[in-house]
Amino acid sequence: MCSQIWFLTDRRIREDYPQVQILRALRQRCSEQDVRFRAVFMDQIAVTVIGGHLGLQLNQKALTTFPDVVVVRVSTPSIQSDSDITVLRHLEKLGCRLVNRSQSILNCINKFWTFQELAGHGVPMPDTFSYGKAVFLARDKHHLSDICHLVRHDVPYLFQKYVKESHGKDIRVVVVGGQVIGSMLRCSTDGRMQSNCSLGGVGVKCPLTEQGKQLAIQVSNILGMDFCGIDLLIMEDGSFVVCEANANVGFLAFDQACNLDVGGIIADYTMSLLPNRQTGKMAVLPGLSSPREKNEPDDCASAQGVAGSVYTINNGSTSSESEPELGEVRDSSTNTMGVPPPHAARAWLQH
Repeated sequence: MCSQIWFLTDRRIREDYPQVQILRALRQRCSEQDVRFRAVFMDQIAVTVIGGHLGLQLNQKALTTFPDVVVVRVSTPSIQSDSDITVLRHLEKLGCRLVNRSQSILNCINKFWTFQELAGHGVPMPDTFSYGKAVFLARDKHHLSDICHLVRHDVPYLFQKYVKESHGKDIRVVVVGGQVIGSMLRCSTDGRMQSNCSLGGVGVKCPLTEQGKQLAIQVSNILGMDFCGIDLLIMEDGSFVVCEANANVGFLAFDQACNLDVGGIIADYTMSLLPNRQTGKMAVLPGLSSPREKNEPDDCASAQGVAGSVYTINNGSTSSESEPELGEVRDSSTNTMGVPPPHAARAWLQH
């Protein structure tokens, strides 16, 4: 029987950059390798339990076969809803391999939940109390008293020890299949604490120490992620502490800064998960550096500063970025947005 892959997303983020790139790459890989492919919106699915058996409807039609692998890109706010988690759990119960799995996504949608999972594993983290969403800097208890009116009492909140050395900068590490594919230094440009490129920060490729790589991989493995973004804060001695993990990582600025095709890499990894491709060992990702990158190591920035070309993105979203109607996707050979072509991603190999 022919293998089948689904790309499952939400209409509200269908035009975001990661969805465009992953969809483009999956369509191409499946076409080349004779794998059935379908792009699906979350609201097209209905889950059923009839006669004591699990079932699935797509566009009100019952399915008799189910996808082997489902790549999930649903906006972080909506993934917290009961209906979306129910769909993802249902697909897993039907034997579908989700990328990322439902529990892994839940581990990342709340920062305190993330730290609960990481606690007890020797992962360096800032001291944290409570849980929450908004970000404010209180330099001391008197300053905290002054800004307490900004804290809404009808939503969760979080208190976390301030890492002064990393004010306005952090390292975004993208991990796919348990391997670091690249790292980017992000810096704010207006003195604010947050360094997100979507908030006007700039990003530049930078080398990462072995300690930083292993920390990012450890966090990804503990949380059970197939692909994710790990944000590391930089300490004065050059070591790192974990800021947060992103299951629905955006990678427009990352692709540009690191000259990578993250969507293609995710697609290659997804193909390696198909039942007839698995060999009992985890797929290994070959080196990602292009010849140009290998010959120009001085263009990279260190974790202590920014050098070379930088990229700034200001398109609003922090959890995902933008794609055309899934049923009417552009020609996959068209390379918009200035990102590397599909062949820039190296294939995942089985050993």
